[in-house]
Order: sequence, then structure tokens, then C-alpha cells
Amino acid sequence: MKNLMLLAAGLLCMPALAGCAAAPSSSGSITPDMSTTPPSPDPRVGLRAGGQDPGEASWNMRLVSNTPASERFVGVTNSDLAFSGSYAIQGNYNGFQVWDIANAERPTLTAGYLCPASQSDVSIYRNLLFVSGEGQTGRLDCGTQGVPEPVSHERLRGIRIFDATDIRNPKYIANVQTCRGSHTHTVVTDPNDSQNVYIYVSGSSRVRSPDELPGCSDLSPTEDQNSALFRIEVIRVPLANPERAAIVSSPRIFDNLAAAPRHGEPGQPAREPDPARTGPSQCHDITVYPDIGLAGGACGGYGLLLDIRDVTNPRRIFAAADSNMAFWHSATFSNDGDKVLFTDEWGGGSSPRCRATDKYEWGANALFTIEDRELVFRSYYKMPAAQTEFENCVAHNGNLIPIPGREVMVQAWYQGGISVFDWTDVSNPKEIAYFDRGPMDDTRRVGGGSWSVYWYNGDIVSSEIARGLDIFELLPSAFISQNEIDAAKTVRVDFMNAQEQRRIVWPPSFPLALAYLDQLERSGGLAADGVAGARGDLANAQAASGAERQRTLTALATRLNGAASGSRDAAKVRTLARAVSDLAAAQN
Repeated sequence: MKNLMLLAAGLLCMPALAGCAAAPSSSGSITPDMSTTPPSPDPRVGLRAGGQDPGEASWNMRLVSNTPASERFVGVTNSDLAFSGSYAIQGNYNGFQVWDIANAERPTLTAGYLCPASQSDVSIYRNLLFVSGEGQTGRLDCGTQGVPEPVSHERLRGIRIFDATDIRNPKYIANVQTCRGSHTHTVVTDPNDSQNVYIYVSGSSRVRSPDELPGCSDLSPTEDQNSALFRIEVIRVPLANPERAAIVSSPRIFDNLAAAPRHGEPGQPAREPDPARTGPSQCHDITVYPDIGLAGGACGGYGLLLDIRDVTNPRRIFAAADSNMAFWHSATFSNDGDKVLFTDEWGGGSSPRCRATDKYEWGANALFTIEDRELVFRSYYKMPAAQTEFENCVAHNGNLIPIPGREVMVQAWYQGGISVFDWTDVSNPKEIAYFDRGPMDDTRRVGGGSWSVYWYNGDIVSSEIARGLDIFELLPSAFISQNEIDAAKTVRVDFMNAQEQRRIVWPPSFPLALAYLDQLERSGGLAADGVAGARGDLANAQAASGAERQRTLTALATRLNGAASGSRDAAKVRTLARAVSDLAAAQN
């Protein structure tokens, strides 16, 4: 997101600091749509405009609640999200808000911390909360008066560190200043280091004066080996003494990258790179996956694959360019680490790139397989409903929904709304659910829409730039069964930052086994009589207890393993058998 400041005065409620009451759910009981054909015509096209009363369209998901910003944050851009326990931490260009979402139908404001800085990207690790600052007006003391001087020791550009042990009363304990500020940042855990946590800082603003921060240089690396350009910063945060956090390395992951090809406006061909231009000098965002030792760097004109096994010294191992990608923005790995998706924030988040006249490939996702540690392009995915010229719409932040055996993602598209899509078949991604609102205004461009949307412990939570905090429920459909949703809800985490992926592991449960069985029935991977028999055995086991339940499950696992070789999907049948066997073992 590039400096999308929203000043939509009067659109949101402005009562007390305690926050506004959540709006009622948009619907009560909804009959599942079991059709495999999306609604036609697409109800997202032509929705009524409005700040707090726009038209809405949804398919296979429902809005549970919408909670407007509290007084000191109203009318100011809401940014990214992090999660801890029953709390959602929502960044805002005025600081951050902490919402208690234990009751998804009525979130309540736990804390509103006024501390202006663009863009207040947030992450949390255990009791430590990190907030990015990049703009020229952020102050060390969190004051609201800005920093009018061109050079000032009062300016904050970097990472703020808060002690959130008492999340109702976060304490500002330290900051780490950087030469280019922090547009975004990524918390990184090192599997071999339990004493520290690390932060990769992506700064994209101009280099500050060395009179403001000694050591900052905007010369090229060939002129100054300590140049602040063409590098990221790695901060080490000692968990026992976070106030001692400091930069420990500045890896030059962009070395020797040529300029990437760029596309033209609609109707114009791609432009070959200017030989005088170099490749990117910064990343916009980095998604790390420590369990597999890899990271995806979304870095302007390139998508980078990084080796992060040495956390303080990430190393570029592959760089992908694509003339259809204007601004590589963020990345998401598949759970097995064999695929990765990069988003393209063409236009910086403030432009309308989902119009009927915009190419499908532009402002979309690019999907790759990872083969021999290289990126191999497979397909694009873009939210498919045409939006108006007054709606900023482009690919933005999302994460995986932990549906077993599949890659299903929920993603924000600003005023293009929210799209849920299946990219298990990386060459044929398919939308399976959505939610959208009409434009903020139908006469001029007013920023709004979903900045980021994430699945967290059973809820889908969205940071709406102009309208506050949204919480959604995923509904069963022809594409996702209730058992698959229930299995996803068994995956629980203590805290979550979408930019640090953790391997999803499903605990043994009846919904997990039934989810795999539903998938086999949907695909025809197991014969109908085999599906019916397994479903009956699981029902009998669920009704039983103790040794009888264990015997029934063990016998079923044995039969499934025997049936696998004669099935159309032997691998999935064996996965089901393993889930049943694990469930049997869990009865001890």
C-alpha cells in the first residue's frame, strides 16, 4: 500500500473513545448455495455507493459484524492486522486499535493507542508488539503535531516496539531507527535461536539525511559500500531485553538485478527495460516460512525467492520478472511449500485496476510452483467482477484458510471486496466465495475497501480502510463442506502474523477425517459404496466411546489402506486412512 490517506469525514460514527457498537449481522440463517455455478449476472457489478450504507453482495460467506473506528481513528486509513489470543490488532495511520473479537458478532475496543505514523504496519510476537513508521511526520514521542523541520532528531522512521503483556495497556519501550523507514516489516523466528526474534524491515521512502541519522547515505553502492539503497535491514530483538533491539545486518539481496520489463497502459505493448535503469532498490513486503527455510520477497519489479536458513543473512536464490506485473507487493506460500503466490499492487492501492477495460493479468496474483529452488510461472488469478473507475481495486493482503488437503485463500482487493479462491490446482485457480460493497462515492474517487483480510482461529477478519473492522463467516457450499470448515476451525494458534507463515498441522478429529471423505466423494476419488461405508463407520465410532470407538476406527483405517490401490485417488485415500488411524491412537 503506498500512502493511501483516507479523509472521508462524516462517514463513520464518532461517539466515545470506547468505540462504536457493532452493526447487526447482515443476515441470520442462510441456506447454503450448493450450485457450482456462481450467481449470474454477478451481483457485485453495479452496487449502490455509500460510506456507511452501500449496497452489498455476498456468495458463500456472510458478514457477521462491522465495527466502525473509535473517535481518534475515525476518518483515518486503517491498515494491516495482527492477532493475539482473542484480540485483533488493527494498524491505523494514527496508531493502532486493539479489538476483543471473542464475540465476533460484537467486537469491543480494548485499547486505542494514538501514535501517528505512516503506515503503522503491525506484528506481534508473544508479548511484543511491533509497529512500522515511514512517513516524515511520525514522532519519537507519538505526538500529533508532526515534524515540520526537514531534519529533526524528533522524527521516527523505523520500528516502534511495545510491551503488550497487558494488551489493554501497551507500553512503548523502544524503537529502532532506519535510514529509509519501515513501510512494512516481517517478524522472523529462527528455529535455532530461542533467545531472540528478528525483524526484516522493508523501507521504500527516500533516504534520510545523515544529519538526522548518522550513517545514512543515498549514494549508489558502487560509490558508497554503506549505501542505504539496495538492501533490507535485519533487526535482532532479545526477548529478555527488547529495549536492546538493534540492526545486526543489511543484506543486499538486490545485487546485480537488471531493470524488469514494464507494461504499458491498456492497448499499449510491454516496454523493454531501459539499459540505464537498475532493478529494485527495496522490497515492499517479505513473507517468510521458517519451517522450509524460504521467503518470498515482493520487491517492486521482481518476485524474489530467498534462502533464510541463516536468518540474519537472507540470500537471494531466484528472481522472477513479468511485464504483466507492475508492483510485486506480497507473497503467500502453499502449506507444503511447493507453490507460492505473488500479488501485484499495480497503481499503489489508490488506482482503479479492476475495470472492464483492464486486462485480467494486471493488478492480479501470479502463481508459481517452486521447482529445484526456482520459480516456475503457472497462472494468474484476479477477482473477476468488474469494478467502477471510482473504486480503488487491486490485489492485496490475504492468507490461507486451513482446509485440509487443499490450498484455499481469502484475499483483500480494496474496493474490489474480498475473494476466497481455491488454488490447489495452481494452473486453474477458481473463486469459490466473495463479499463486496459498493463504492464509497459514485462521483469521485474516495479510498476505501479491504486493506487486508485473514483467517484467524475460525473467523475471517478484515481491516476496512474506511469502514472499520469486518468479521465474516465462511459458509458451506458445493465447494467447501461443513466438515472442511469444522476441520479448519480445529487449527488454533496463540498469535498470528500473516507475513510469517507457520506450517498448518491439523489435530486428530472426526471433522478432519470427514473432510477428507467429503473431498473423495466430491472428486469421485473413492467409489460410492466405499464412501458410504466409511461414512457409516465414522458415525458409529463417533457414537461409541473408549475401546469400542478405537476398535471401529482401527478397523476402518485398515480397510481404507486396503482400498487405496484400487481407488482413483490412492494418495487421498491413504491420507484419510492416516487421519482415521491417528484419531484411533488419540483415544488412548
